[in-house]
Amino acid sequence: MTVSPNSTAPLSRLGVRPGLGLGLRFGLLTTAAAACLTVVTAIGQPLHAQDANAVIAKVNGAEIRQGDLAVAEEELGPSLQQMDPSTRRENLISFLIDMKIVAKAAEAKKVGDTADFKQKIAFARDRLLMDSLLATEGKAAVTDDAMKKVYEDATKQVSGEKEVHARHILVPTEDEAKAIKAELEKGADFAKLAKEKSKDPGAADGGDLGFFTKEQMVPEFSAVAFALDPGKISDPVKSQFGWHIIKVEEKRDRKPPDFEQVKGQIQTFVVRKAQADYVTKLRTEAKVERLDKPADAAAPAATPDAKAAPAAKTPPAKK
Repeated sequence: MTVSPNSTAPLSRLGVRPGLGLGLRFGLLTTAAAACLTVVTAIGQPLHAQDANAVIAKVNGAEIRQGDLAVAEEELGPSLQQMDPSTRRENLISFLIDMKIVAKAAEAKKVGDTADFKQKIAFARDRLLMDSLLATEGKAAVTDDAMKKVYEDATKQVSGEKEVHARHILVPTEDEAKAIKAELEKGADFAKLAKEKSKDPGAADGGDLGFFTKEQMVPEFSAVAFALDPGKISDPVKSQFGWHIIKVEEKRDRKPPDFEQVKGQIQTFVVRKAQADYVTKLRTEAKVERLDKPADAAAPAATPDAKAAPAAKTPPAKK
């Protein structure tokens, strides 16, 4: 749906439901850490590039500045991605005008004096402080040396690891698999039979699975595929998916991807690991008391998962 500029546009026009506000962003710490990368890289967008102190509108004398527009864009960005810059700007300004008007009405009704509102404000403040600090820590951690080290460590892990390039034909029963094996022994073309008889989604490609490592396939499949010599065809192999006939095309040492191919993944990893390490450090220095359960039953809160670098592996779904 196209949203047309209108200074009196209701809040729902931007996909915002009354009462949610910053609550739309509340989630687990893992989500916060991932979101921080977006905040860090958001600098440089058109709405941020202008003078943050410039007054762009007034509502009953209350000023709306360029900096307010930048904050609104951060908050509502996902719902505005399909708009062109001019339309996005006009709708953000409309939102800020509506927000000022409704906020003033809420003040008149003493909404801000309620305990529930004060609790939400305290939570939102802590959350924004956390987001800002984690964004700073993550940004500081992204250096060429740090990213190259992650890449080098990941490539060392795959050094010498074997890969197999194989095809397979998947059928529901052992009898069907035996019949296909018999056809192959008589000289039938493997790729052609795969297209005709295999129930696997890759049948259209002649059963081609490309290169894979042992852990990228179910154990029964990998054990046979890695034991076969190139050009050989297996007997029927049973797995949770059915019965396979496997043909090994080629074997090789695994080749890590080039640095530039995975640079974005590495940057995300470095940011999240720095944030996770920072939170862990602060937690070890803090005195945390759980009053809702015995001390020995209190478990540490979850922190962003950064235990494995994404540089070298992105396994496909297991066959």
